Amino acid sequence: MMRWKADRGLEARMLLTMILLAVLYMAFLAVLVSQGVDNIIIILFIGGFMLLQYYYSDKMILSTMGAKMVSESEAPELHQIVSRLCAIADLPMPKIAVVNSSMPNAFATGRNQKNAVVAVTTGIMQKLDHSELEAVLAHELTHVKNRDMMVMTIATFLSSMAQILVRSMPFMGSGGGRGRDSGGSFIVVFVVSLAVWVLSFILIQALSRYREFAADRGAAIITGQPSILVSALMKISGFRVPTEDLRKVEGPVSALFIVPAFSRSSIMNLFSTHPTLEARIEALQRIEQGLES
Repeated sequence: MMRWKADRGLEARMLLTMILLAVLYMAFLAVLVSQGVDNIIIILFIGGFMLLQYYYSDKMILSTMGAKMVSESEAPELHQIVSRLCAIADLPMPKIAVVNSSMPNAFATGRNQKNAVVAVTTGIMQKLDHSELEAVLAHELTHVKNRDMMVMTIATFLSSMAQILVRSMPFMGSGGGRGRDSGGSFIVVFVVSLAVWVLSFILIQALSRYREFAADRGAAIITGQPSILVSALMKISGFRVPTEDLRKVEGPVSALFIVPAFSRSSIMNLFSTHPTLEARIEALQRIEQGLES
């Protein structure tokens, strides 16, 4: 039987991603300052945006998804499953939320283990049996255990800033400055913002894909049954997502789910938040073989 061990591969990738992003964003801020953007405005904007995203990102996500916190009396089976899994994984009991949606999915959010929330849709509770739902919840609790939600929150906030600049600058004009200098600064800031957005996006997506492998591995260790998670993933992935739910899961929110909202072609794998279903199943099958040997 496999025992829980810290995922050094995930820890190394999170550290490397944060270092690369820090270097990238320091260069980004240096360019903004060199092009005449006020230092105080930059610091205030970054500081305020970081605090908001760090402390309220979970509330924003839950609100976006229409998630409702449920007590033990309201959802006894969910609380029982999560409580048992937390005891095995040595985790504090998170809050539990339910999203009224026919789309079968689950996600975890929160800045740390003490403020974590695990959410499931009504669709996933109807579609999966008890063991499969347990495997999915073990996957989400592994995200909490690995603290990768906090890293992803920090990693995405400056990427969001660059994205905001790229989208808003065409409507801002050259700022009414003096002729060519102003126009040149506008172009420089726009191009650099676009480059930062694209590069940070690729780095964050790569980390997101690996953390899904790590969460699958953690779920297999916690439950001791990798094949059950395979069954759950196949059931969820084979479900056709209702069009009325698509608007709720576009962008960063869908990156939290156990499976993405949209299927990707192989060409787009580089930009996907999740590994392919085939790759995840192969990894879980290797873990299954290791448990049997």
